[in-house]
Amino acid sequence: MDSFFFIALHFVLSFHIHFAHGNELPSAASSSKTYIIHVEGPQGKNLAQSEDLESWYHSFMPPTIMSSEEQPRMIYSYRNVMSGFAARLTEEELRAVQKKNGFIYAQPERILHRQTTHTPQFLGLQQDMGFWKESNFGKGVIVGVVDSGITPGHPSFSDAGMPPPPPKWKGKCELNATACNNKLIGARSFNLAATAMKGADSPIDEDGHGTHTASTAAGAFVDHAELLGNAKGTAAGIAPHAHLAMYRVCFGEDCPESDILAALDAAVEDGVDVISISLGLSEPPPFFHDSTAIGAFAAMQKGIFVSCAAGNSGPFHGSLINGAPWVLTVGASNIDRSIAATAKLGNGQEFDGESVFQPSDFSPTLLPLAYAGKNGKQEAAFCANGSLNDSDFRGKVVLCERGGGIGRIPKGEEVKRVGGAAMILANDESNGFSLSADVHVLPATHVSYDAGLKIKAYINSTAIPIATILFKGTIIGNSLAPAVTSFSSRGPNLPSPGILKPDIIGPGVNILAAWPFPLNNDTDSKSTFNFMSGTSMSCPHLSGIAALLKSSHPHWSPAAIKSAIMTSADIINFERKLIVDETLHPADVFATGSGHVNPSRANDPGLVYDIQPDDYIPYLCGLGYSDTQVGIIAHKTIKCSETSSIPEGELNYPSFSVVLGSPQTFTRTVTNVGEANSSYVVMVMAPEGVEVRIQPNKLTFSGENQKEIYSVSFSRIESGNETAEYAQGFLQWVSAKHSVRSPILVNFV
Repeated sequence: MDSFFFIALHFVLSFHIHFAHGNELPSAASSSKTYIIHVEGPQGKNLAQSEDLESWYHSFMPPTIMSSEEQPRMIYSYRNVMSGFAARLTEEELRAVQKKNGFIYAQPERILHRQTTHTPQFLGLQQDMGFWKESNFGKGVIVGVVDSGITPGHPSFSDAGMPPPPPKWKGKCELNATACNNKLIGARSFNLAATAMKGADSPIDEDGHGTHTASTAAGAFVDHAELLGNAKGTAAGIAPHAHLAMYRVCFGEDCPESDILAALDAAVEDGVDVISISLGLSEPPPFFHDSTAIGAFAAMQKGIFVSCAAGNSGPFHGSLINGAPWVLTVGASNIDRSIAATAKLGNGQEFDGESVFQPSDFSPTLLPLAYAGKNGKQEAAFCANGSLNDSDFRGKVVLCERGGGIGRIPKGEEVKRVGGAAMILANDESNGFSLSADVHVLPATHVSYDAGLKIKAYINSTAIPIATILFKGTIIGNSLAPAVTSFSSRGPNLPSPGILKPDIIGPGVNILAAWPFPLNNDTDSKSTFNFMSGTSMSCPHLSGIAALLKSSHPHWSPAAIKSAIMTSADIINFERKLIVDETLHPADVFATGSGHVNPSRANDPGLVYDIQPDDYIPYLCGLGYSDTQVGIIAHKTIKCSETSSIPEGELNYPSFSVVLGSPQTFTRTVTNVGEANSSYVVMVMAPEGVEVRIQPNKLTFSGENQKEIYSVSFSRIESGNETAEYAQGFLQWVSAKHSVRSPILVNFV
């Protein structure tokens, strides 16, 4: 399959995981690997404040290492996000470390990979009124972005009208003295696991990903943004008056785990309010083996909201990553804007597609049309490099198929190489109706799988098939938006199936945001914006929304902010019908979670499901984790035997994911953050084959921040559909002003 998100310079990211072999060093370290080593904290001392922390960590290292004059083998000492350090060790040296008193656990470092002008308006944010203005556009909030660096001097990072950062800010700027300002208040590079890479010591973005995500979350207002004449308008991040801090951890394709932990460690100490992480592994490990989850837990303990990408491995179930319940896990949807390019056939049929490249001089005259795979070779059907013969396709419109491990743009390069006049790129079945607008190298359009089948049928129906492409520019108003896009990873949440994930979906397709480079190597280009797609893009949208909510409600906990986002989400599109997926059929909750984010409603949710940091301990014990494993996450000594373990479904989460063999009952506590005097009645859309009972069915509040408890019982009933594996529904608490909805997923065993 081709890459799930595009950048104009043809940078293709992979989404696999492998074990790092470490940077080769001379002599004894030549066979070393980087390990992340968890140890007990210095006894009786606060880990973050201990002056003896360095010497404590060094005491675990073999003496011969610490006395050598080689490059330092301990590369990070963590103070805030875990008790431990990262070091390059041989297997023999690791065995020596494991024998030390206080050693807990070591794992080889893994490599993570990266996973708008219109989206504020699409999300209902208006500059002169409503929630955006009421939240002061995120003023005073600090958003930390863990990514590939940033482009200082870009207009999206202008500090015009910005006040200095709040006094709590303790961060650093590793750029020159004038590069940081009151918008970009911090920029650091964490590169000790990537020291062999040229330029790895600088926070400067070298591929665009970090610049794009940072500006999406909190970029300033920039007039006259556009991409090759398309998507014109005023660009703005979701929290345009928030401060930004960039923590660079990605170098080339690789984002080493120890560098990410170091960045999170620094962000916590620096005083950020929100952390945005558009990175992830290809498969989700248990939470105690997941460094992002461990670091995020420590951040949450300090009141920091953490937003993570759900992954780009959809549309397959069980592909979701970053599913810890203390982070917001974000899937991706499209928006109602398209850069339209219509394939027109000789029989009069037209199929709408997309392309950023919109040549004004391409004639609408019908040209010969040919299928690239007409010789029966699959590599030709995919328009793989060198697979086409120029005599067969010169001067023709060529139909190529998506997939084969070949990027969308390289397919067009192959068509152009053999003299093709234009390309129609048809989706494979798994991508369905999900389209991308790319900067193609020749006139092209990207159409759906269904359109591709019909175009092939037309080619086979006539001796002289003909076609052209009609370029129609920017069109706003797709009534099927928002729709879940094909690449967005889906639940169930494998490390914890009793927690429904993703939590939310947000804009992640063809997002226009800041970009470091001119496009197409045109040194005269003044374009400083580009399209990208991925949950990497939807994640910073939600990070920005969290910043707005933090500004509007500074005393809300991370769980309260997450609850407000989830329970206020939309489950219908602009047509007032259920949100669809890449098949144009209603999306399931494994794809949507609670639904599509609605920032204005999240600002006034009525009720929230709050969770305090220690509330996760019984949940983690209930997962069957050992005391040591829970302690790694909780950052303290835990004895599950002295804790009342709870099943996953008993965590005070704003959604329900129930494994239903025998009847199950769970409780929830809601906190009133709306009007002091209010009452709510419950409405239930029960999953098919399930009886849902709520006690009580009415909640009455007489004060702000008052809490009430209710219970939910699930039991199986006959429905005529006894073979179903899953069923879904929702429960909703409704007052005169508010509607507080929680999705329900039932897994029949």
